[in-house]
Amino acid sequence: MFPYYNELLDEEKDMLTEVIKTLFHQTFLLENKFDKKSGRYLPNKQYRTCEGHLEFLREYFKIADIDIIENRQLGIISLKTQNLQGDKLSKLTTVFLLLFKLIYDEKMNTASSSIHVYTTLNEIFDKIQLFRLWNNKTISPTEVRKTMAALRKYQVVEMMEEMGELDGDTRFILYPTVNLLLEGQSIQAIIEQYQEDTEETEDEQISITDQDVSE
Repeated sequence: MFPYYNELLDEEKDMLTEVIKTLFHQTFLLENKFDKKSGRYLPNKQYRTCEGHLEFLREYFKIADIDIIENRQLGIISLKTQNLQGDKLSKLTTVFLLLFKLIYDEKMNTASSSIHVYTTLNEIFDKIQLFRLWNNKTISPTEVRKTMAALRKYQVVEMMEEMGELDGDTRFILYPTVNLLLEGQSIQAIIEQYQEDTEETEDEQISITDQDVSE
């Protein structure tokens, strides 16, 4: 294994080192990512590097009992293990993740040609209210930022603008990574587990305020 690595050029070694660090940090690598400057999807150099050295990386991660998997259909390379416990997600992050999967599936089923899924915070809030997933009518922008930061870390979403002042019209992209995070699970069944017991109030809408959210 290491003779293979030692024979690489210094530049290739550096790129491979960065790929390994990135995979350990965020678990997923996307083949194409949205670039805010150009406003379009661009090829991910780290994905190409990983793809080019995939057999070496399989042997490398195997030492730690970690599998590296390439899903060519979704354009995702990911790490998978049964022995490591990931980050504990807050309730709000879990709710967002469930609704992202629901929205992703809905939009992919109706899309004629585009493979890119876009949504807004307003769409998320509407579904939170529809499924009674939050017993408060307000969500603090601090908690929303924490939630979005956690999901960006794992390559689930990407903001289409700089994350400044958040409001209902804030737009972001949903990546196909959400399919792997919730693979083979019934989203409707999981959503039902998170539904609040409180009655839905028709006149009140979920909104972002400066009040703190009680988890």
